[in-house]
Amino acid sequence: MKVAILSGSVYGTAEEVARHAEKILRDAGFDAWHNARATLADVQAFAPEAFLAVTATTGMGELPDNLQPLYHAIRDQLPAAWRGLPGGVIGLGDSSYGDTFCGGGELMRELFAELGVREVQDMLRLDASESVTPETDAEPWLAEFISALR
Repeated sequence: MKVAILSGSVYGTAEEVARHAEKILRDAGFDAWHNARATLADVQAFAPEAFLAVTATTGMGELPDNLQPLYHAIRDQLPAAWRGLPGGVIGLGDSSYGDTFCGGGELMRELFAELGVREVQDMLRLDASESVTPETDAEPWLAEFISALR
């Protein structure tokens, strides 16, 4: 199964989690693809059969700058071929920001819902105020995600 990993990162942490997820998915036998600067054309050329979004949150609950162009392109076009595909979201944030905690991840969940991408498990929320190893902390969730994809 071809899994496209979409990522948005401010300081590089979410990108590290995305790269780690790519390795774990590949080790599990999936054809995982990640490009932190992907365009919609790049994603469509890969022809994904599943999605994983890994994103930090910035500002007042927004997506990082590097993910915004892809996010807006997807929202503008809503590729019909993605309807019904499985997906999941890992959101990174800081719970001290209250209501905007993991807001970037919530935006990706909403986008997936608009696309008709099936969320195969609840979003993982990684809290920067509690974790210094988010890529390792994501491993149990990724194991469940892999099981859900199979």
